[in-house]
Amino acid sequence: MRKLALLLGSLVVVASASAKEVVPAPVVVEEAPVQIVEKEVIVYRDKEEGFRPNGNIGLEYKYYGNTESQNKGSWHDAENNYSRTQLSGGIQMTETQKLEFRVRDYNSLNDDEVYDAKGNPTRPSGTETRLRYFYNHGNLGDSKINLTSRVEYKDKTDETQYIEYQPRFDFAEYLFNNDFIKTTKAVVAPKYRYQWSADNSSDYSNQVGADLEYTADLPLGFDIELNVYNTYFSYGTEQEFKPENGKVKKGDNNFTTNVELYLHYNANLYTNGKYSVDLGTEWGYDPYNAYNEKTDERAYYLKADQWLTLNYAATEFVNVYLTGGAEYGNFTRTHEGCASNWRWQPYVAAGFNVAF
Repeated sequence: MRKLALLLGSLVVVASASAKEVVPAPVVVEEAPVQIVEKEVIVYRDKEEGFRPNGNIGLEYKYYGNTESQNKGSWHDAENNYSRTQLSGGIQMTETQKLEFRVRDYNSLNDDEVYDAKGNPTRPSGTETRLRYFYNHGNLGDSKINLTSRVEYKDKTDETQYIEYQPRFDFAEYLFNNDFIKTTKAVVAPKYRYQWSADNSSDYSNQVGADLEYTADLPLGFDIELNVYNTYFSYGTEQEFKPENGKVKKGDNNFTTNVELYLHYNANLYTNGKYSVDLGTEWGYDPYNAYNEKTDERAYYLKADQWLTLNYAATEFVNVYLTGGAEYGNFTRTHEGCASNWRWQPYVAAGFNVAF
């Protein structure tokens, strides 16, 4: 019995030891120190574009047809169709400097040239070149008056040339600007011009004066243009002036005032993708010779010009066009009392413009 008791006691001790939970010893983990590393951050911004030269260039061929009611016997009734090829454009060279150019080549399409009573061709003939350079000085002091210098050179079809300087003062910011009329240009421009003949003879003139130029936008797509040109001529050699009364006057100086007045209307009639049709009109005096000191004769040309233009935008920068129209005017305009013989003259033109 004693042995049995010892055996049972041993089993109890073993069972108690097996029942105890074995707990592992705690493990201590040391945290690594946090290191802050600074890195260079590069920020990319859009590059600010400075001024880039820009401009446009255009080439046009224009055909002028005969006036209506052709009757031989006087120049305005004779055949007077001719053509004109024009190359023109402008370059904005810097923010303040601009150059404009225009070259026109006129060609008669008749077998015989027709001349008026003074021996001048009844239509342009030859090549005419005009160059204009502008320098924008900005506003004068704290005012809103802009000052721009303009130098102009022109080689005319009558084989005379001139060079002219104008300081152009624009007062547009001080004039009408409301819902009915918005002034876009109001220029007062004193001028000096030296004109000479191709043979560099004494047939030259010094010209001084002042031009007034005004343009404004009106409601419904209309705009108005008024130009007044006042010029005093001092000739290098004595001139002959022939008024309509036939009495020849001679002198080495003269003063003239010419007035141009136009009303324009332009509208888009149709647009479909790259194609569009536009209407253009111009009515007015072109010009009205208001005053001539030597002849005391006033003359004017009154016209109504209207046209349709078909445009094709070949690219974002290239436009090709075809224009057809007619001009109605008093083709005999020797002086104010004899403005007569109103006629239609049709014309067509084709060309393109490139912007860059």
